[in-house]
Amino acid sequence: MTSSADKLGDIAAEAGISRVVMLAWRDLDDPEAGGSEVHAGRVAVRWAEAGIDVTMRTSAVAGRPTKVERDGYRVVRRAGRYAVFPSTAASAVFRRRSRDALVEIWNGMPFFSPVWTRGPRSVWLHHVHGQMWRMVMHPAVLGRAGELLERRVAPPFYRRTPIVTLSESSRQELVDVLGFSAAHVTVVPPGIDSRFTPGGTRSAVPLVVAVGRLVPVKHFDLLVDVLARLRQRHPDLRAVIAGEGYQRPVLEAARTRHRAEEWLSLPGRVEDEELVSLYRSAWVVASASSHEGWGMTITEAGACATPAVVTRIAGHADAVADGTTGLLVDGAAGLEAGLGRVISDAGLRRRLGAAALVRASELTWDATAAGTLTVLAADAIRRRRTGD
Repeated sequence: MTSSADKLGDIAAEAGISRVVMLAWRDLDDPEAGGSEVHAGRVAVRWAEAGIDVTMRTSAVAGRPTKVERDGYRVVRRAGRYAVFPSTAASAVFRRRSRDALVEIWNGMPFFSPVWTRGPRSVWLHHVHGQMWRMVMHPAVLGRAGELLERRVAPPFYRRTPIVTLSESSRQELVDVLGFSAAHVTVVPPGIDSRFTPGGTRSAVPLVVAVGRLVPVKHFDLLVDVLARLRQRHPDLRAVIAGEGYQRPVLEAARTRHRAEEWLSLPGRVEDEELVSLYRSAWVVASASSHEGWGMTITEAGACATPAVVTRIAGHADAVADGTTGLLVDGAAGLEAGLGRVISDAGLRRRLGAAALVRASELTWDATAAGTLTVLAADAIRRRRTGD
């Protein structure tokens, strides 16, 4: 039987790819690492297992070494949070590092790789950031500049570059908002780690779990308000919001305002085993996010047979089959009604959880690694044939 690594090796060999450089804003050691960093790391590991020499270039992390080997691939951290973008371009132009192909992970700010590099490449663009710029950049003029950069300035440089995104709804968003050709955007869903499985014991009382970086786009403060109203009807309800980020003081203030210290836990970033335990014990996972490429926490929970109630946005619309594996809802009122419905109906919870488990079984990191490599390999083969 041919292994996944063998299949990846065959794809790379046919395309003449043995050395790949990945450009990422952050890597897994960054305190603000999220789904994008997990995605890149899981793919890099599998490419490395297939014999590809993978180097990930990213920004520096305080207290961490400049270079590190992780699970078979190399991480090089140089320059600061924003200096990494011009620094990477300058390094490529003046040092001419050896590589067969390049992957740019466009996570808000682009690296503009088509401007300063030639040869096979692809871009991973999980979703349009849009108004996220105004949430995180201050003063407001910087947020508007970032949004203009993403929507108008950058896209023309990437018209001939193959793009990988996570969901069909995100693909449509890239076409409609950024003007990319649908033919140049390929959907490759993210996988789920094998440790996420059913087991353990469900909480004896209603337990809502939410996981993610504590940043404005996730709207955890809105979720806290929703949970506080729900508890008026379900006085034994408990909740956990797991994750770390610069909005933690905002959430702590909201918890204090609602006098929720006894029933709402903010444990910070949790280790893998604790995360699995949270998913298994939860009655439902929730997300109030306004922008997602997919919503990996949703399908991780689904792999533990836990349903989801989430906002109706691009990404979520693919991670959740509405009415089958969870509920897609609109706004705070929708979240409150949807969570209340799932909490109150044990039969509905079991049905949604069982379907979520089936859906999650279809998502593997091996398939993600193969899909992303196939896109990169196709560009390499095309360029070899055309002499581009």
